[in-house]
Amino acid sequence: MSMLFNTADEAYLHTVREVLEQGTRKENRTHVDTISAFDLSYKIDIGRGGFPLLTTKKIDWKNIVVEMLWFLSGQTHIGVLKKHGCKFWDAWADKETGEVPSAYGSFWRAFPVHTERTMRVVSADPDSNPMPGATVSGNSASFNDQLAWVVDTLKRDPMSRRMVVSAWAPGNAQTSKLPPCHCQWVVNVQNSERMINGGTSSEPELYKAVEQLLCLHLTQRSADLALGVPYNIASYALLMHLLSRFSGIPAGTFGHSLVDAHIYTSKPDDSMAEFDHVPGLKEQLQRSPRPSPRLHIDSSITSLDDVPRLLELSTEELMKLFALDGYDPWPAISFKVAV
Repeated sequence: MSMLFNTADEAYLHTVREVLEQGTRKENRTHVDTISAFDLSYKIDIGRGGFPLLTTKKIDWKNIVVEMLWFLSGQTHIGVLKKHGCKFWDAWADKETGEVPSAYGSFWRAFPVHTERTMRVVSADPDSNPMPGATVSGNSASFNDQLAWVVDTLKRDPMSRRMVVSAWAPGNAQTSKLPPCHCQWVVNVQNSERMINGGTSSEPELYKAVEQLLCLHLTQRSADLALGVPYNIASYALLMHLLSRFSGIPAGTFGHSLVDAHIYTSKPDDSMAEFDHVPGLKEQLQRSPRPSPRLHIDSSITSLDDVPRLLELSTEELMKLFALDGYDPWPAISFKVAV
């Protein structure tokens, strides 16, 4: 059973320690070694612990907001990201077209599926092959908007256990330069009991109240602890808050499973030291977490249909709609990415 933490810093620092203490050296496609651990998981209380943005190093909140809205739009071109100065996907975009075939949002909003269809043969020629009246089967390509289906299901049938969104399309993922790392997420609404004082201060009358909480579990096949995971936590917490706004169900618990949790490190002969993330993470482990910030999403944002309008705004206008209060992090720590 995964541990429940109140803040992102608690969950993150615990996971970093676990990989440093228990991980083993592993080679990979980047040719930069990692310290890797298998199947780590944790939970963070999103509803009561403040917004899970790390305070033990500064995280760029603007980039998280812009990237998530880009995902929600389903776009594959990085033009919107460039407009807001978000460079996350520059290394993976086609240099000529600016397209990212493996963009998460494309699969969230238009997952390629093949639907079987049956056709009845109609022909005036009795000698035709197949013969008239026979049926033949075939496949036709179509696309599934997984995200819209989840939002609709949250409103229509919130206790459903089928609110699954996958970004792993084998035809793309098996040949992509960067197949989806956070490859699948599942929304699950839980009932939560709490005690309510229905009387007066002098004569309290406590009773149980049941409320629904919107929970989300993220499966991440590949987790770069220094560079990726801090942003992944905050990104999916933002997604939870947006789904909460779209559905009217309060945000609850974020569950995170890391299949390959890794920290990039230098070679045994100290080569590739410029990619060594261990010293920076050890520095971060020495920092005391500060209070988590609070997120305020503007009341004008109510549905998935608002996303195109938001992406038309200037950076300044956009960030006023996603305000963070009380974010006072330690300074940023620089890590070089292994491509």
